Amino acid sequence: MKTVIIKYNAGNIRSVTFALERIGIEPIITDDIAEMSTADKVIFPGVGEASSAMNYLREKKLDIVIRELKQPVLGICLGMQLMCTSSEEGDTKCLGVFNQKIKLFKSTESKVPQIGWNTIFDLKTDLFKGIKENEYQYCVHSYYAEMGENTIATTNYDLNYSSALRKNNFYGVQFHPEKSGVVGETILQNFIKL
Repeated sequence: MKTVIIKYNAGNIRSVTFALERIGIEPIITDDIAEMSTADKVIFPGVGEASSAMNYLREKKLDIVIRELKQPVLGICLGMQLMCTSSEEGDTKCLGVFNQKIKLFKSTESKVPQIGWNTIFDLKTDLFKGIKENEYQYCVHSYYAEMGENTIATTNYDLNYSSALRKNNFYGVQFHPEKSGVVGETILQNFIKL
């Protein structure tokens, strides 16, 4: 099975690669359009800043390519956020795959960014097959996807937000499955089996 990790100016590609290797997948890390188009699965990772990441995607024409992919695509953290309509980070117009906006946590109660373990609940779709409600996932983010029609998992951090999204062949998770132990590994395996 050909699994591609999209290479662009955002971090966590190495940790995603190691996590996939642990479950027996040797991914191809590339920004080559032909490689992405012929992959069985595409992973869109990301740790970074929304506006500079979107500028890079537009320069390389990857914004068009990503929206047109027909195989299962998994966005992780910033990758998921960039698949939404817009982000308050840098007042950024994003890819618009998911009909949700990305907003800044404006908490007076909790630390921003949210760093550490938090639970996921109201789990939907086979992405979470074998995962129990309220399992813990590792989070590092200051921005969140609001709740909406594409929400397939929820997390609470002063408010309920979308910790996972799905529309057609596109999936996204706000947390880091590659850093979330056995539960995160199961989610990655489920994605590969989709």
